[in-house]
Amino acid sequence: MSAADDRHPGHSGTRLGRRALVLGATAGAAGIALPGTARAAAFGYTDDGTNYVIDTGAGLVFKVRKSNGDLSSLVHRGTEYQGYGGMNSHIESGLGSSTVTIQRSGSTILVSVTHGTLRHYYAARSGENNVYLWTNKADDSVSATRFILRVRAGLFLNDEPDSYTYTNRTIEASDVFAKSDGQTRSKHYSNLRVMDYDHVGWRTASVGLYVVRSNHEKASGGPFYRSLLRHQSADGGGLYEILHYGQNQTEAQRFGLQGPYVIAFTDGGTPSPSLFPGTLTTPWADSLGISGYVAASGRGRVAGVGITGRNTAYAYTVGLANSAAQYWGSARSSDGHFSIAGVLPGTYTLTVFKGELSVYTTSVTVKAGGTTTLNSIAIPSSNDPSNANAIWRINDWNGTPSGFKNADLMTYAHPSDVRAAPWTGNVVIGSGTETSGFPCYIWKDVNSGLLVYFRLTAAQAAAAHTLRIGVTTAYANGRPQVVVNDTWTSPIPSPPTQPSTRSLTNGSYRGNNNTFTYNVPASAWLTDTSRYNVLRINVVSGSGTTSYLSAGTAIDALDLLA
Repeated sequence: MSAADDRHPGHSGTRLGRRALVLGATAGAAGIALPGTARAAAFGYTDDGTNYVIDTGAGLVFKVRKSNGDLSSLVHRGTEYQGYGGMNSHIESGLGSSTVTIQRSGSTILVSVTHGTLRHYYAARSGENNVYLWTNKADDSVSATRFILRVRAGLFLNDEPDSYTYTNRTIEASDVFAKSDGQTRSKHYSNLRVMDYDHVGWRTASVGLYVVRSNHEKASGGPFYRSLLRHQSADGGGLYEILHYGQNQTEAQRFGLQGPYVIAFTDGGTPSPSLFPGTLTTPWADSLGISGYVAASGRGRVAGVGITGRNTAYAYTVGLANSAAQYWGSARSSDGHFSIAGVLPGTYTLTVFKGELSVYTTSVTVKAGGTTTLNSIAIPSSNDPSNANAIWRINDWNGTPSGFKNADLMTYAHPSDVRAAPWTGNVVIGSGTETSGFPCYIWKDVNSGLLVYFRLTAAQAAAAHTLRIGVTTAYANGRPQVVVNDTWTSPIPSPPTQPSTRSLTNGSYRGNNNTFTYNVPASAWLTDTSRYNVLRINVVSGSGTTSYLSAGTAIDALDLLA
């Protein structure tokens, strides 16, 4: 049997010495360096009875447990990095009993894990300090799609927003904590959208450990999705590749092969851009037999010559999505040109986003090996709510709460954080602080009843007007009901479809953008033009609990149309 065809669980591609198998037994919880002889000198693998042991020949030796596919050891230059609390690194919280096989194909070693309908893969390349991973989830028999790399304590100390090493006072559920100085910490506080990062990890002056994300073509939530990326506590740390997760999801999960994502060691710098999504190519994996794998030749590209009707103050993103896959790319600021490569064949909804607000959609079909070229896209003026003539407007429409009070803080802190400005705060149109003084979030039990003061001319007061309130997500069906001058109350609007889990308190305003419209009759306005009209915004819902877990919503913009 040749090495390229070898899948026998007990056969090794390159024999390692007995001492090379002692990869982590004596390493302490703080990552004590192992003797240099504990690292094999040549690329290859062996079977120690419990694990497959793979040596990349570049200072990285890792083990995959034969019974369940766990990553049970990760030794780099003699130091064990894997594991805390007696747990290994794995899909979800561990797959349980699985069939695990190994093969060598030239300069690549592939470990294949089969658990029911799920397939998971680890690949090593000769001379590289990387582990390449793929996950093929065929159905929902496994609840979510998450790989967690568990990292021993004491190797990378920090006190970042997603770390709770220095605090143990729980303020919400079991995953949001407060320090003694009133600042808050949680693994959810990544402060990043998917499109904003290529890798997540830690580094010292001499070593870096990262998970480089995949292109997320089989993930859910689009380019603006926010999720936990890492955590650190007194027990150890975790680095994540999350493709579908129960928190704040806006889409159904997609099935199929996702990857590669990469566990990468460096000499203290960031990972090579050659590993980044959109840059990484894996022709060496084309013939490995990975279930669901589609080579570059089986993919296509979408290119647009430009986008007109843009507001150049904002970045524009173009997204492709169907039930099987999702992709995105940035539109060039000068003319809106975009190119999205590596797309699986199929028909997609193409969406143009101003900031995070959809302003244009169309349908495109992608064929393998080809490029779908689109003529210049013209965004109709009416598609951008900012173009509507308004008597007054608070914030601009871009699909995010950015600009409102506390908006920037809320992607990496709890609303109770000592750094947050008071959540109350009425505003006066014309004051110059309408946006900065208006809270980004409104809760039924915290600051419902916010007031907006404004004057109307006689002609304006003599006519009916449309009031619009845009939101980006909601918790517990919270939605705005308005009262004008304590004489006219709007009907209670129906709740739009929003994620059912926490969002406002775990670092994400990202749900489904929705605009509420209220037709205010002329009889509601004051006829005395010297007096302020008063708009009261209440949050209504029959759900939620108390305080910051009462029903609430995140605001994008609000305006009164002329």
